Amino acid sequence: MKFLSVRDLRSRSADVWEGLASEREMVVTSDGRPIAILSAVTEDTFEETLAAIRRSRTVAAVSEIQRQSVQRGTDALTEADIDAEIRAVRQARRQRTDSPQ
Repeated sequence: MKFLSVRDLRSRSADVWEGLASEREMVVTSDGRPIAILSAVTEDTFEETLAAIRRSRTVAAVSEIQRQSVQRGTDALTEADIDAEIRAVRQARRQRTDSPQ
């Protein structure tokens, strides 16, 4: 996979777009850190590619939520603990909407 800087993308954009067809994917970097992925698509593959990217982001988000849950210790909550938390949040929400502002 080819890496290119934001500067290269700006200054050589025609070359980048031309090369993307053969490379299929390129990583854009800023200060040496990856910030974006360019992925070649066609009209025929656009929807499928977009759906795959969205699925991948969803999986990553769920994994992050699970990781945070383990760090916070909330992965071991019982059903009763969860129900109590939901009740507390709902009660706080009602109090905010019932109180004058």
